[in-house]
Amino acid sequence: MCGIVAYIGFRDAWPIVINGLKRLEYRGYDSTGIAIINQVGFSIYKKIGKVSSLEAFTETEDKSGHVAIGHTRWATHGAPSDVNSHPHTSNDNRLHIIHNGIIENYATLKEELINRGHRFKSETDTEVLIHLIEEIQNIEQTDLMEAVRLALNTVIGAYAIVILDRENPGQLVAARKGSPLVIGVGKGEYFIASDATPIIAYTKNVIYLKDNEIALIKRDELLVGYSGEVDQ
Repeated sequence: MCGIVAYIGFRDAWPIVINGLKRLEYRGYDSTGIAIINQVGFSIYKKIGKVSSLEAFTETEDKSGHVAIGHTRWATHGAPSDVNSHPHTSNDNRLHIIHNGIIENYATLKEELINRGHRFKSETDTEVLIHLIEEIQNIEQTDLMEAVRLALNTVIGAYAIVILDRENPGQLVAARKGSPLVIGVGKGEYFIASDATPIIAYTKNVIYLKDNEIALIKRDELLVGYSGEVDQ
């Protein structure tokens, strides 16, 4: 299994996410990664090994920011390595994703994307998904939530995902099918995790996303919709 922790709100995001990942260590993992964004920049840190290894690796870094996504990975597609660790990034370096689950048709999708000019850094199915979302958003000229919905109707498999957009840092998009995802609701803040363990220290108000649900999460707003096919 893998672990997801994300935060958007008014608190320092790093300690919430790093401590949340520690609470998910029981799920098993081989690498850790966190992406964090603030008003002046963006940073992504990935390291093979324990959460403590990532902590040591980033000890002297400026990790300030109020929006972050974090992940512990158990290798499926691609060996344990820094580059295969999450978060993964779109072709234009704008979108960043953390993902639990398996995209079964990733090899076919990857070949199609490569033929259309995409270049991949990792061996993972997750990177394929974020490239697909980017491409759909560019082609359809739609917002991120709709691009995610369209992409998820293309993939086969199970997923729990959280996506951060560097150009729209005030929002996260999350979705799930066959892999759990929980949203903790606070006052002017939201917490997202694979289970409630990283969240309960901050809020007892939690929402368990259902299969095929997608959520747009802002500091003061939560919209939940259906990610399946829309009847014409």
